[in-house]
Amino acid sequence: MGFFSKDIKTLDDLFVHTLRDIYYAEKQIEKALPKMIDKATDPALVAGFEKHLKETKGHIERVEQVFEMHGVKAKAVNCPAIDGILKEADEVAGDVEDKQVLDAALIASAQAVEHYEMTRYGTLVAWAKQLGRSDCASVLAKNLKEEEATDKKLTELGENNINMQAAE
Repeated sequence: MGFFSKDIKTLDDLFVHTLRDIYYAEKQIEKALPKMIDKATDPALVAGFEKHLKETKGHIERVEQVFEMHGVKAKAVNCPAIDGILKEADEVAGDVEDKQVLDAALIASAQAVEHYEMTRYGTLVAWAKQLGRSDCASVLAKNLKEEEATDKKLTELGENNINMQAAE
């Protein structure tokens, strides 16, 4: 089913499709984070990625919970957007030899991922509320809050340390 598929007729259909999109994205992120952890050299960045890997596992569980609450099967649909963001992150990181510059590149890549997730979760929360599913909205809002906190932490790591080291 494509994003604007004829199978999407209602806001509920769109909600379920987008939920399946973020489910796929979270599972791909769960696979990508260990590689980012291995490449990162700054101890605070490594710790942040490790923490986010644990959070990502929780995000997957919460999305599965929302599927159950909403009465639909938990399944993923391909998400070319997250695939492209993760592919670009892998390619950029593979081209950087300087470790400080590599850490700065990893932060930028991780933030691209976070921003994608934040847009998806923000939309899902709004749609869940519109559909009268405040129960689903509150579960999804927990993921959104954690994604926003991770993005903020990445910004702080970059601005307070890693970007300065990369510029030297």
